[in-house]
Amino acid sequence: MIAIDKTLISDELGSIRFCCDLSACKGQCCVDGDAGAPLDEEEISILEDYFDEIKPYMTQDGIDQVELSGVFDYDMFGMYVTPLVNGRECAFVYHENGIALCAVEKAWKEGKIPFQKPISCHLYPVRISKYNDFDAVNYNEWHICKPALLEGKKNDVPLYIFLKDSLIRKYGEAWYKELVESMPPGKGNGLTGVK
Repeated sequence: MIAIDKTLISDELGSIRFCCDLSACKGQCCVDGDAGAPLDEEEISILEDYFDEIKPYMTQDGIDQVELSGVFDYDMFGMYVTPLVNGRECAFVYHENGIALCAVEKAWKEGKIPFQKPISCHLYPVRISKYNDFDAVNYNEWHICKPALLEGKKNDVPLYIFLKDSLIRKYGEAWYKELVESMPPGKGNGLTGVK
C-alpha cells in the first residue's frame, strides 16, 4: 500500500497494466452490474441541475426512468448510485455503433454542461472506499475488463497512468505527482508531463 495524505492506494495501481478497449468490451461496465454507478452527494445536485441538457443524449427508456425515480437510486448498502433501466443498464447510457456510452459525458463534450461524468465512472476500474480517516483507492477486477488488461499489457500502460486525468480530477496534481514518485522507476513511470 502507498499512503499519500488521507489516502491508502493499492500497489495494484502500479502493477496492473490497463487500457480500455471499447471496441472489444463495448462499454459493458455501463450495462452490467448489480447497481448503477456510485454517486457523490454533490453529483446528484449537478445531475438534477443539468438534466435538461443531458436529456437529448439519453435513450427514451433512460429519460423515462429518471423522470419516474429521479437522477439517483440506492444500492444494497444504501449508497447513492445512478438509476438503472430494467434493472440492468445505467439510465444515462446511450448506444453508438454497438458501444454503450455516457450521455452525461456526451453533453460535456458538446459543451452543454461543465461536468464530465460521475467521478466513479471516470476512475473505473478503480473504486474508492471512504472511511472516517482516509480513502482506500483500490483496483476492482471484473471479467468484462479482460480486453483492457490485454491492451494495457501489450502497450505497457500502468493503471495509474491510464487513470492520470481522473486521479488528478479527484485528488489534484500534487497528490498525483507524489503517487508517480512512489511508483518503481522504469518504462512508463508516468513522469513525462507531470509538473
